[in-house]
Amino acid sequence: MAQMNENYLKLPGNYLFSEIARRVNEFKNNNPEANIIRLGIGDVTRPLPQAVVEAMKKAVDEMGQPETFRGYGPEQGYDFLLEKIVEHDFTSRGINISQDEVFVSDGAKSDTANFQELFGTGNILAVTDPVYPVYVDSNVMAGRTGFIKENNQFDKIVYLPCTEENGMKPSLPTGKIDMIYLCFPNNPTGMTLTKEELKKWVDYAREHKSIILFDAAYEAFIQEEGVPHSIFEIEGAREVAVEFRSFSKTAGFTGTRCAYTIVPKDVKVFDTKGEAHSLNPLWLRRQTTKFNGVSYPVQAGAAAVFSTEGQQQVKENITYYMENAKIILNGLKNAGYKVFGGTNAPYIWLKTPDNMGSWEFFDKLMHEANVVGTPGAGFGANGEGYFRLTAFGTRKNTEKAVERIITKM
Repeated sequence: MAQMNENYLKLPGNYLFSEIARRVNEFKNNNPEANIIRLGIGDVTRPLPQAVVEAMKKAVDEMGQPETFRGYGPEQGYDFLLEKIVEHDFTSRGINISQDEVFVSDGAKSDTANFQELFGTGNILAVTDPVYPVYVDSNVMAGRTGFIKENNQFDKIVYLPCTEENGMKPSLPTGKIDMIYLCFPNNPTGMTLTKEELKKWVDYAREHKSIILFDAAYEAFIQEEGVPHSIFEIEGAREVAVEFRSFSKTAGFTGTRCAYTIVPKDVKVFDTKGEAHSLNPLWLRRQTTKFNGVSYPVQAGAAAVFSTEGQQQVKENITYYMENAKIILNGLKNAGYKVFGGTNAPYIWLKTPDNMGSWEFFDKLMHEANVVGTPGAGFGANGEGYFRLTAFGTRKNTEKAVERIITKM
């Protein structure tokens, strides 16, 4: 008799975005005439930059010729892409990262979910609340979180509340934490940390020999000065941090799939004897065993993001989305809603009116305004009473959605 991994039974219901899709499909079946505007799941609407398209076409042509055909590539990424990533994202900011500390993958979601495999199940982990669900669910699957309590929190996870009282920014833990998940600019709240604020987390991790798993998927959307684009801008972060980045939102790779994770050789974990081991070769071993790498045409396209043309086209896309964010932010503010984010991130985090539950607001918004967003409760206990809207829609739909929310809600 084959036995299951019973940790999967601890997962709460459906994955957040699967439940949203189920409710939307049910509504559409019952209301086929409804013109639904989706500002929920963070999928993009702008096409791939033309520089990326041309590079991918050229790479596909190469794959069709015996002289330039490529079979299995390096699991951690081709040198031509690794070199561009290091030069553009790190060297240009005065950060020392080597090519063999960069690992190309098919998505930041995959990497943030899979990286926990390198840690023992006895580690104590901390997450911000609200939080991107993958951080929690992947650790539940691994058996690291204990059981879920009545408040939908797991008994072995330390939750770091992000509330209006603390400016939607987490406070340092009072006890010792082994694994710390941070995402800034934040999904779902859209908030950021200053270098001084992030330095406190790096100092905490160095003192307690903790590891910070830093999700920087939205760093390209930062508009204000003084906001760090990488945790490695902070002194000492190379000793305690791993960083996850993605081409998905910045360059439209949500359907093409390409991301990268930075694992400095200085980051150490410890065995039961107290001996230190670098995470870098451990992640390399994991990837070479369980991952075959991103296809050559996709990596060629990703490299084109860093060309002069690619950078200009990506900048245009980001400007477009951040203008959408401004439209949502200002429109809702003027209508009397309390809103957060939308300045350095493509997410707007709004407080539901009249203490309405976030799923109740979801249903009301969908039924009365035909607009779909994401209920804050799906991001954790402190997300209840809040709602996330994304700026990734078209300009026309964004403007129409804001108008509907103001007039129909």
